[in-house]
Amino acid sequence: ILYQATAEAVVSTQSTGMPAASGALGQNKLNAQCMLILTSIIHLGRSSLPKRPISDDDVDWLSLCIRVINDRSPLLVDIFTRACRSSLQHMIGTFLRMELTETKKTLIRTDVDALINFSHLVNVNDNKAVDELELSLLQATEGTKKKESDMSTTALSKVYQLTGFSDPVYAEAYINVNQYDIVLDVLIVNQTPDTLQNLTLELATLGDLKLVDKASPITLAGNDFCNSKVQVKVASTETGIIFGNIVYDITGVSGDRSCVVLNDIHIDIMDYIVPSHCSDSEFRKMWAEFEWENKVAIQTNLVDMSTYLSHLLTCTNMACLTPDQALHGDCGFLAANLYAKSVFGEDALANVSVEQDAESRVLTGHIRIRAKSQGMALSLGDKITICQKKEQDA
Repeated sequence: ILYQATAEAVVSTQSTGMPAASGALGQNKLNAQCMLILTSIIHLGRSSLPKRPISDDDVDWLSLCIRVINDRSPLLVDIFTRACRSSLQHMIGTFLRMELTETKKTLIRTDVDALINFSHLVNVNDNKAVDELELSLLQATEGTKKKESDMSTTALSKVYQLTGFSDPVYAEAYINVNQYDIVLDVLIVNQTPDTLQNLTLELATLGDLKLVDKASPITLAGNDFCNSKVQVKVASTETGIIFGNIVYDITGVSGDRSCVVLNDIHIDIMDYIVPSHCSDSEFRKMWAEFEWENKVAIQTNLVDMSTYLSHLLTCTNMACLTPDQALHGDCGFLAANLYAKSVFGEDALANVSVEQDAESRVLTGHIRIRAKSQGMALSLGDKITICQKKEQDA
């Protein structure tokens, strides 16, 4: 429809440059035929005959073409006959350069006198230069030996302190996130000389989380410790909360059971979101279909729009669908589309609109998030708000 309308408008506007011998009658006749075709397309699209009705964007474009044919102003004639063609050529050239760049990146060149490395004969601890691909394959098949002094920072970031150091029972949990479940490895330490009987770890969940099993009661001697594992099933990508307490009896002491309230554990949805890509038409289709939207205001100390976009992509695990060529330049405004997908098959869309003040260089704007479920949209909005707050406090 858009190509047909543009072609009709171009043919009609190019007819304005016909010689006078052809007469105004022939020119008006051609314009009337083009306008009749375009109006017929609009009436057909709005009728019940086609399987899919015409969209509002197509109607707006057809109406614009009809107005161009009717007005025939020199400015519109120049836009349709010259500016549109040059813009199309520029866009096609940009895509060709992008494809050529990607082809050069994937092109593998090997010299005729290059050495051949045999993986079974390579010593991993050898300091000589080894082909990185062969070395990675060797490490994947044979494994790597970690030094005892190495410390995994990612593992430490998953440890949550559940009680205080002054509480009679100290507890901390290590969270192991799998694809569809969470395993809580809770360390419980008895900081009193008394023996604690019927010590029970009672947990509850909020959100789309479900406890698979409950911890059994244990008896803990004075200044002793133990580990208790609890499995939690995850049903969707939504910010979940795990809370609870530890109850126990003290040997030789009668009365009510003692209770220690645990700190809440907020499950990070970034463990379930991975960057993904889709076409522009699929993005627009999902944007129109998804009914839940969350609008987050931009509040940041950063003054560069590209830096802020990179920071946002890192915080949300989303991929930028807008080409790099469209993000370059210094016009004081940036707009980009982001897309991510969860391990549960849920789609998350985001549109970033950033504007920079010319004098103060302060970034303002909004981030619109759309998802099929309310929890997904709210969770992503909360994650962006937390990241912006941490960046401001830093």
